[in-house]
Amino acid sequence: MIPGKRIWMVDTTLRDGEQAPGVVFHPLEKLEVAWGLSDCGIDEIEAGIPAMGDMACQEIVALSRLNLSCILSCWCRAVKEDIILAARCSTPGIHISFPTSSILLKTFEKSENWVLDTLKDLVSFSKQYFDQVSVGAQDATRTDTRFLHVFAATCHGLGIHRLRIADTVGLASPVQTMKMIQDLIAAVPGLALEFHGHNDLGMATANAVTAVDAGAHSLSVTINGLGERAGNAPLEEVAMALFGLGPRQSPIRLKHLDALSRMTARYAGQPIPPAKPIVGDRIFSHESGIHCAGLLKNPSSYQPFDPKTLGRPEASLVLGSHSGTAMISHFLEKKGIFVDKATAGRLLDQVRQEAAARNRPVTAKRLEAIYQDMTL
Repeated sequence: MIPGKRIWMVDTTLRDGEQAPGVVFHPLEKLEVAWGLSDCGIDEIEAGIPAMGDMACQEIVALSRLNLSCILSCWCRAVKEDIILAARCSTPGIHISFPTSSILLKTFEKSENWVLDTLKDLVSFSKQYFDQVSVGAQDATRTDTRFLHVFAATCHGLGIHRLRIADTVGLASPVQTMKMIQDLIAAVPGLALEFHGHNDLGMATANAVTAVDAGAHSLSVTINGLGERAGNAPLEEVAMALFGLGPRQSPIRLKHLDALSRMTARYAGQPIPPAKPIVGDRIFSHESGIHCAGLLKNPSSYQPFDPKTLGRPEASLVLGSHSGTAMISHFLEKKGIFVDKATAGRLLDQVRQEAAARNRPVTAKRLEAIYQDMTL
């Protein structure tokens, strides 16, 4: 990773995240999520879609009245009526999304000339009402390279704040993302690029990090990766990769991420999978004998980072069918019981048998009981 460059983080949980099937945030929940994002240090919140109706507009206005420390923006289709509605929502920013791939242009019965003409008209119109105008190339990763570069150059000439490159159906690989961003930067020097990745192939985080390495100035993310189909690039994963372990700069407060993730999962009705990177309950639990023995000596031996970085409890060591004698001794010593290696070995045999038979870990209390039974 290239160090130093400040990355602008845009969270679209309240827009793209809520488009996940079955996810509905109630008005007060939206306010709390927005507060959480602001406290976390996010740069910009995509607050919603005014064209969704009066309720959506009222919710965006309510978010605007919070006077958060981050910028709020509205998401709009490339339709003037959408922009007029957005102008009534009191956000300083607007994002206008254009279909650019041949498959979307055919689907919506539009042409490349329509895109370019409408782009010029709507950007000029939007600048009357918004301090920050960003534009999106929807389905950019399936867009003809020639047209994508023409579209980007036109955006730059119009003086937009940044251009969002959207991997709308999540088909890109990191190699493709790297080349696309680098080629755009070479073709249109000085144009600020944002990457918006979907996770259909499980590569959204990798693509987002790669986009930054290729020169993108901004990333679009959602809490827990909420979003359509397989979701979006998760805020917590991208932030940890770039700002926790990586050298990139951002005001993101990593210690706020775990609580924000859990609150959002509760409101969305989407439980966090136990093995979910960064925020899953199981990712700091260890059972393997080799791993646990190493962790007892050096917590960084088998963990990429300290759980406290995210405001999480310390790692938990589990007694199970893969444990070793070091863990037997460790758990008993915490109870004030000291055993030799031979005794630890006999206890381990029983722990492994019991864990396998019950298909769950053995508790410290149960281990003590096994020890007491053995020594009677």
